[in-house]
Amino acid sequence: MFGAIPLLIVPFVLYNLGLLGIFGGGDDPWATEMFSVRMMSGGVFSMTLGDLMVLIGLIFFFVEMVKATRTTNASIMDHLLSTFVFVAFLVEFLLVKGAAHSVFFTLTVIALIDVLAGFSVSMRSASRDINMN
Repeated sequence: MFGAIPLLIVPFVLYNLGLLGIFGGGDDPWATEMFSVRMMSGGVFSMTLGDLMVLIGLIFFFVEMVKATRTTNASIMDHLLSTFVFVAFLVEFLLVKGAAHSVFFTLTVIALIDVLAGFSVSMRSASRDINMN
C-alpha cells in the first residue's frame, strides 16, 4: 500500500515546513546557503536551501518514474494520488503568498511532469502487455 503513495508529497511537505520557519527565519529561507566549495577552476560552487529542495524533488521524481513502469492495480492509485499532489501544488502556488517563489514553481512543474509522464508511461507499458491470440 505504501507503494501507491506519491513521493513528491515529501518536497511539498518540506516546503510548507520551511514556510512555517522550521529551516530558519527571514524573508526568503530558500536563499540560505547550505554549503560552498572552492573548485579547482577557482570558482565557488554554493548550494542554497532552495537548490536542495529542487534536487530532492528531482530525486523523488526519478523514483516516481521508475514506479510508473509497474503494471499493477496499485499503479492506478499512485497516478490518481499524484494528480491530487499536483493539484495541491497548483492551488497552493495560486493562493498562498509564500508559495509564489521560483523554487515552489519548479516543484509544481516537476509534479505536473510526474502526472503527465506517469500516465504516458503506464499507457505505453500497458499496451505492450496485451496479448492477441
